[in-house]
Amino acid sequence: MPNRYLFTSESVTEGHPDKICDQISDAILDAVLTEDPKGRVAAECMVTTGLVVVSGEITADCQLDVPDICRKTIREIGYEGESGGGFDANTCGVIVSLNKQSPDIAHGVSKALEQRKNGSGDSADQIGAGDQGMMFGFACNETPEFMPMPISVAHRIARRLSEVRKLGVLKYLRPDGKSQVSIEYEGDIPCRVDSIVISTQHDPTIDGISDNDQIQKRIAQDLKKYVIDPVFQDLSIKPDNQTRYLINPSGRFVVGGPQGDAGLTGRKIIVDTYGGYARHGGGAFSGKDPTKVDRSAAYAARYVAKNIVASGLATRAEVQIAYAIGVAKPVSVHVTTFGTGKIADNEITELVQKHFDLRPAAIIQHLGLNNLPKQCGGKFYQRVAAYGHFGRTDLELPWEKLDKASILSKSLTKVAH
Repeated sequence: MPNRYLFTSESVTEGHPDKICDQISDAILDAVLTEDPKGRVAAECMVTTGLVVVSGEITADCQLDVPDICRKTIREIGYEGESGGGFDANTCGVIVSLNKQSPDIAHGVSKALEQRKNGSGDSADQIGAGDQGMMFGFACNETPEFMPMPISVAHRIARRLSEVRKLGVLKYLRPDGKSQVSIEYEGDIPCRVDSIVISTQHDPTIDGISDNDQIQKRIAQDLKKYVIDPVFQDLSIKPDNQTRYLINPSGRFVVGGPQGDAGLTGRKIIVDTYGGYARHGGGAFSGKDPTKVDRSAAYAARYVAKNIVASGLATRAEVQIAYAIGVAKPVSVHVTTFGTGKIADNEITELVQKHFDLRPAAIIQHLGLNNLPKQCGGKFYQRVAAYGHFGRTDLELPWEKLDKASILSKSLTKVAH
């Protein structure tokens, strides 16, 4: 009999303090790459009560008004006036401390070891990895977007929370919020929704109601109707009469955002990826230009994994890529399919190395990572910074394309013959 177990993942809304920082960092990246596609960016952000601090390294041919970028991003999220619950884009302080990229790092990144030592003329050897490290990509067939179901549903709920707030459906909601979903599995197959947890910031009164017990009861009813039910409309697995709903389990959530908790760029790396369902190399994405393989190689690894599953080679695939700073070629590439592969994992790894160029410059060129902000009107990475970098059905992301699946599937045809 297949093993039955629960797996849980969480997401956060764009108004969560950590996510505010991710979006500010990526808004800065968007601004730089829009003017200078070859700009180097490592922008970090911290928010707390009434204050935004931006630091890091930027080397680019452009003019930036960083305080204006910060305030505009915060305003778009919804922290303005009374709706911000104490944090206001118009009145918060902004401190900026930015330097240029270290010349030692720039030297290794601008000209990879292969070109420095061997004089390689290959254009993909013109950029070395911006740092050492390992990156993971994952895909499975649990959802149409090839993502694990717990994180997929958690993101849907968090995104819907912001939608009903911004559309005025639930005007009393404030920007900060979190979702958490526990899915019951039978073997590797999701079979039911065990529990849904939502914590959402709200006004101190709702339509004249000031009693907190009545407020929380109203919120629970509204979220069930306007958030949870719409999220599950097109999913085959839906909540049943045994599903537990925990709405604002702390009992009250009026003070939130930076007024309630400090936030930092890069502190939601599991939310950004696979909700803990797959391994993570430890590097964050936001505020980093594509020469930083923490970002570009993680996107490439997802691209590879998704095409493997879409090709039929496996129903689950995890891809690891590792780099040395200043070196273009990965030091290792590994694919594991958890026993679901139609051919051996080492054979799939060989196919990946044959059909995917995983040098940083090749990734950047193939996925068009440096040009995306300009193509999208100056705002691309900021949009990706909230609600996950993978499996997004609301955005056209180049690393979500399945253009290599047919090539990989040909290997199955050869095996059949």
